[in-house]
Order: sequence, then structure tokens, then C-alpha cells
Amino acid sequence: MQNYEYKCLENTFGDLKFYTLPMKVKDAVNIYYVAVRGKDKEEGAVQRVLNKQRIKSVKEFVLNGNMFFNTFILNWTNQEYTPEYDVNTRNFKIPIVPSSAQVIDGQHRLAGLEEAMRDNDSIGEKEILVSMSIGLSTREAALIFLNINSEQKPVPKSLIYDLYGIVEENNTELGMIRAGDIAIELNENTGSPYYKAVKFPGAPRGSGNIDLSTVVSSLKKALEPDGVFVKYNLKDLNRQKQAIMNYFSALEYYYDKKDIWTSKTKNPFMKNAGFYGAVDFFIESLISKCAEKKSFSTATIKSLLGLDSQSLLVQSDIKGLDGKTARKRVTEFLETSLLQSIPEQEDYEF
Repeated sequence: MQNYEYKCLENTFGDLKFYTLPMKVKDAVNIYYVAVRGKDKEEGAVQRVLNKQRIKSVKEFVLNGNMFFNTFILNWTNQEYTPEYDVNTRNFKIPIVPSSAQVIDGQHRLAGLEEAMRDNDSIGEKEILVSMSIGLSTREAALIFLNINSEQKPVPKSLIYDLYGIVEENNTELGMIRAGDIAIELNENTGSPYYKAVKFPGAPRGSGNIDLSTVVSSLKKALEPDGVFVKYNLKDLNRQKQAIMNYFSALEYYYDKKDIWTSKTKNPFMKNAGFYGAVDFFIESLISKCAEKKSFSTATIKSLLGLDSQSLLVQSDIKGLDGKTARKRVTEFLETSLLQSIPEQEDYEF
């Protein structure tokens, strides 16, 4: 085992102590590893799954002669070997032991640097700036992660549950909070079928089609810790909201063919009852079918729905019905389309 000494600055942020130092790329690459939240059962696991395209982009960036000026944040977790700090000399001695430090920030940059080193050894001799703490808990790591990745806008409130890996005292409120986060995503994501279509309190008169209360009420029970999403191992916010987004994108596809998706007078899914009925169908029937196929992609959902653009349910079909009946009518329409996608008897294997 090798030890390398680096001059460093000792800093305290709140109650957390960090050592900031320049490190050679090859040393940082040697000691780091990624602990993915919801997958790796260890303290400090807050990272998302690595994106291969992003790693490739970082590799090309580095091989073109570039380097990073912003800090990489690591959490030392190896309990057998521990870095040593000399307060008098300000030397920080680091044991170069593989997989000893979790990445809190910079996982794609480090993976890209590692790939670049395979093509060009000299990359390993370059220096990057590292801030290292020792033995952070998951909660502490999560707070740092949220601080860095908030991008000056509110962080989804329920993301904290994913990062901690536990549901704390607000257990009973998780479904409602998470449904609210998904409502925000549906309304603010420019690629969403409900972009600017959710009506939030205080919004100008006439804006939005679906009440925030409808989105929350329809989804909250299914999003609770014992709800249907967790039952099918859709546990974290990103996967839950993507499954919902893909589902409504599939519906949008068929209604766009007749150019009526955005129509308040023709599209039943732009009404509270229609939205609620669509969610009922997703939760009660579609989610299990997607789980069987191991896919919640828009393409898979479109194939399961198999809607006929010539016989789509429109607003006039539920006009005059009370909310509960209209909601049921929407669900029945979608159930019928799902049944039509079932193979014929002759297509089964026995």
C-alpha cells in the first residue's frame, strides 16, 4: 500500500470537517467509488446511476486538453486505513487503497477522467481539487448532495427520503408530498404532456386545467411507502415521475394524431375527472403489465394501450356525468383498450 502526502486546508462547514487539497488524477481515480442510493446498502449512498453518455462526453472534454476547476467532494469510508492530518505541517497523508472514498459530487467527472487515462497516461499526472471528509453518515452526505445539486431552485421535498434511505417521522405524509413533487414536474417540465396545465393555488385566473388537489389526491395513496409503486419496486422519485410522465406521453401520442390533446373542450384527460380516471387505470391495471414486461417506456405503454385514433374517448362522451361516474367511464375506456392488446388464444404457447 502506498501513502501520498498533500498540503491541505482544514475547513469546517457547520458541523462537518473537510480537508481541501490538490490531488493527482491517478490517485483520486484509484481511491474513489460510487455508492448508488437505493442500491448500495451503506452509509453515505446518495448517488444516481451513472450515465454512460455523460461519461463519454467528459472523456472527450479531457482528451481535448481541458481540466476541471471546480472541487470534487469525497467521503472516506475505509475503516481499516484512514487518512492522517498533521495540524502543524498541514500535511494530509492518504492511503492509496482502491474503493476507499465515496463520491459525493463529481462521479461522472471522475469516471470520465478514468476513461481518459486509459487513452492517455499523462492525464493521471494532472491535478484536481478535492474536498474530503471522513465517515459521513447518509444524512450528512444527502444534505451536501442536495446543497450542491439544488441549482438555486427548490429541491423536491420528497427527494430527501430517497437520499436518506429511510422514512422519518413524516411517514404518513410521504405520499402527499411526493404527489406534490410529481405535480410540479408535470407542470414545469417542457416535455410534459401537462406542461403549464396544472392549476396551483395563487395562479392567475383561467390558467391550468387540472387542479393540484386532483393530482395529489389521485396519486398520494399509491406513492406511500406501502403503495403500489413500491410494491413494483418503483421506489425513488425519479423513476416514479418518469413512469407517470411516459404513461401520459403515450396517451398524448394518440390524441395528438387527432390534434386534440391540448383541447380543453375535446380531450377528457384535460379535465379533473379524466385525469383521475387515467391515474386509476394506471395504478389498478397498467403498472402490473409494465412490470411484467420490465419496461415503463413510452413505447411499451403505447403497445399495451393500442388505442384506435378513430374511436377515442372525447369530452362529449362524459359530458353531463357526475365526477365519480365520469372518472369510471374513463377507466373503463382504457381497460377496454388494454384488453384488446391481449394476444389471441392461438398466439399463446402451451
